[in-house]
Amino acid sequence: MARKSDAAFEEGDFVVYPTHGVGRILGTETREVAGMKLEMLVVRFEQDRMTLRVPMEKAKTLGLRTLSSSKQMDQAITTLRGKARVRRTMWSRRAAEYETKIKSGDPVSIAEVVRDLHRRTNQSEQSYSERQMYQAALERLAREYAAIEKIDQDAAALKLEDMMAEAA
Repeated sequence: MARKSDAAFEEGDFVVYPTHGVGRILGTETREVAGMKLEMLVVRFEQDRMTLRVPMEKAKTLGLRTLSSSKQMDQAITTLRGKARVRRTMWSRRAAEYETKIKSGDPVSIAEVVRDLHRRTNQSEQSYSERQMYQAALERLAREYAAIEKIDQDAAALKLEDMMAEAA
């Protein structure tokens, strides 16, 4: 039965790892760890110039998933176009919530962060940490959007920002 779920990941497919974002599966390899043979899924994250080896039987529990469906991405875009929620809590608390949402890997949660931190020209200036968090969330969402739409990441980021500007 475990074999069936392993087949969900194939060489060349794009996948999302919650803490690192979008990567591409290079293949599988068998490694001996602590005297046990483990089949590892090799995932390359070009943006971070990093290769990750994930044990096949732990892939799902670690949150590795295939790209979002277009329906899921549409929900994220709907969220992105929505009205920003301005919270009056301290920045450190909001930053922790935003960080958790970004690392969840869920496109709708990431879209909430992008939407809430997006600054229009008529709004006050952002702090350095707000800009950093906004950029991290936008990049993460743009990578997945780019992989789904089969476009360049920069073009995807511009499209997402244009969508927010149109919604204003």
